[in-house]
Amino acid sequence: MRYPVTIVTTLIGLAICLFNYTGYDPHNFVFFMFSIPAWVVDLFVDIHEVSVILMYVLTVITWALLGFIADVLITRGRRESEQQPRSAK
Repeated sequence: MRYPVTIVTTLIGLAICLFNYTGYDPHNFVFFMFSIPAWVVDLFVDIHEVSVILMYVLTVITWALLGFIADVLITRGRRESEQQPRSAK
């Protein structure tokens, strides 16, 4: 099984973290819009008390996991469509 969506979404997660790290996102708007772990952490603790590196790692892992789930669903859909008998015309 190939993992093209996993690779792309992992790169998206890395890009979000790198963009935030470079300082072009001074108020962290982009990071907080697209980082799912930041949403969850912000519900329970003050986001400023959490390690930035931990948030970056969790963001990349979350994006990779979403891509993996998409790849699995795509593969499952393709297998099911291949197993269905073709109707005679």
